[in-house]
Amino acid sequence: MTTQAIEIKPSRQRFWRLFRDAVKGTEQDYTTGPIGRSLALLAIPMVLETAMESLFALVDVFFVSRLGSDAVATIGLTESMLALVYTAAIGLSIGVAAVVARRIGEKDSPGAAEGAMQGIILGLFVAASVAVIGVVYAPHLLGLMGASSRVQLSGSGFTRVMLGGSGTVLMLYLINAIFRGAGDASIAMRTLWLANGINIVLDPCFIFGLGPFPEMGVTGAAVATTIGRGVGVLYQISQLRRRDGRILIRREHLRIIPATLGSLVRLSSAGTIQVLVGTASYIALVRVVSSFGSEVLAGYTIGIRLLVFALLPSWGVSNAAATMVGQSLGAGDPDRAVRSVRLAGWANVIFLGVVSIVFIGLARAIVALFTRDPMVAAEAALALRTTSAGLVFYAYGMVLHQSFNGAGDTRTPLLLNLFCFWMLEIPMAWGLSRTGLGPLGVYVSIPISEAVLTVASAVMFARGSWQTKMV
Repeated sequence: MTTQAIEIKPSRQRFWRLFRDAVKGTEQDYTTGPIGRSLALLAIPMVLETAMESLFALVDVFFVSRLGSDAVATIGLTESMLALVYTAAIGLSIGVAAVVARRIGEKDSPGAAEGAMQGIILGLFVAASVAVIGVVYAPHLLGLMGASSRVQLSGSGFTRVMLGGSGTVLMLYLINAIFRGAGDASIAMRTLWLANGINIVLDPCFIFGLGPFPEMGVTGAAVATTIGRGVGVLYQISQLRRRDGRILIRREHLRIIPATLGSLVRLSSAGTIQVLVGTASYIALVRVVSSFGSEVLAGYTIGIRLLVFALLPSWGVSNAAATMVGQSLGAGDPDRAVRSVRLAGWANVIFLGVVSIVFIGLARAIVALFTRDPMVAAEAALALRTTSAGLVFYAYGMVLHQSFNGAGDTRTPLLLNLFCFWMLEIPMAWGLSRTGLGPLGVYVSIPISEAVLTVASAVMFARGSWQTKMV
């Protein structure tokens, strides 16, 4: 056996040992020790968690598509309404993760539990509001979204269950953010595995009436999804009650603490608007692209969805960096926070740099797997190839963005988003698309605005004001 072979084998063993520890969940103080190992222990389960999140909608559409176009339309329209719930959930998660990470870094476990409980109380209030509106006005909401009378009649049950049970969405996001902030990323990952596994098993049972289950059609998909998510939330609550966990919520934490709740509202409101700005800019770009016809819009949709799917692992790395930042600042070690961000940023650059090369070189072959229409395929390849040119900027920028949030500085990324998306990207997309470039002008605006966003984020990060934010 050669020396090279001997060296490779231990390297593989170290990797699989690290992977096993990350998935299993190993007791680790993220404020000390090698930064690379800490980031890996956090990022691996976060990447797997993110992948699980994307499966919910895919599984529902897979089974419901067998019921016809009205059923699929119901899912599409309801998911559009749920986008607001996801926005609130992500915004709340940003605030509670920052607070929990800071308290854990300070070695203040009771304070972390207090912040976690206040976040849950805030989430329950939002969830109750959405549930009441959804249950009472489901058919009217479908009508407002443009659903036909037939879809309103057949799909109101699905919409009522999904919006009525939207509290499970909020709690899944929110409590998983608590675990991520505390450094228990493996629990967040297992929660999504459990919830998604139950959804996959129950979906066909409730939709088609398999065995003892009632045949509920498209409403059955909502019932299965809500049950799966509900069981996931129950699992989360059981983990919050573990005496050996990083976060232990006791009876004395079950009360409203105005100061902590107010801090969470401040952090989470800015985080929610961050997400809204990004969502609104995406909708605006779709509106510009749609003016060039359905083939162009279909191609753009395919290209962007491929791009978003490739970004999923990078979100895990970015969230890991946010946790490291929050805990390091809590431990009074801003230098460790900076080094964590830089390491995570370059890891993201390498990964998405490879993805960018693959997408640019093989765009035609990749989009051919999703459409046979030559016009749609050509437009999808153009969109994918053009937008992929900015992936290396997005790679580092998304780490910086999440790191601001992890530090509790939710205002800086909000202002950067407003400038780069609403004042730069949208006007640029519209202007370039009207100067002879057509839809290519929209595609070009995306990597340019992402590059500007990354450079601006790097300048703000270097100033260091995020290190002094009180959480």
